[in-house]
Amino acid sequence: MSVSETTPRRLPTVVIVLAFVLLLGFLALIAWGLRRSMSGPISVGDRVPDIQMITFDGQTIHSRDLAGKVIVVNFWASWCKPCEQEARELEEAYQYFKDSGKVVFLGLAYVDTEPNSKAYLEKFGITYPNGPDLRTTVSQMFRIRGVPETYIIGSDGRLAAVKIGPFQSTQEIIQTIQPLIH
Repeated sequence: MSVSETTPRRLPTVVIVLAFVLLLGFLALIAWGLRRSMSGPISVGDRVPDIQMITFDGQTIHSRDLAGKVIVVNFWASWCKPCEQEARELEEAYQYFKDSGKVVFLGLAYVDTEPNSKAYLEKFGITYPNGPDLRTTVSQMFRIRGVPETYIIGSDGRLAAVKIGPFQSTQEIIQTIQPLIH
């Protein structure tokens, strides 16, 4: 009997080390993804990444082009009854601030069809820019939990206020935005 027949074959050390490194890399990637998915929404005081949206009329809007302005980002859906409670109030607040040039309202239809979204905008007479949240890109950035949710970005590009659920009045919206205007 020869020595090679009694000694079990072993993998080269390089292969074992490489497999171990790949396993650690894979585990680190899973941990990073879990940490990211478990972290909460963008918090008040955090810098908000650039928001890009395409409105229902085809206009592309980047929040970076709105630097120095207060940006009101409202997530809504035509199928959302609480959204209907604040729809007219948001439009009234938009009209209140529109001529100042210091506040921009953006509406994002969340998981909705374009015909239903357009009908909703028409029904409530909403004139500020609105568009679909394509592939839920923006809502994922904020990690919204439902609709309506409104995020107000200060003129410094940081999240200044969050409203989960519908605003109760036009006055509530104005009082939330007014202190942010410089």
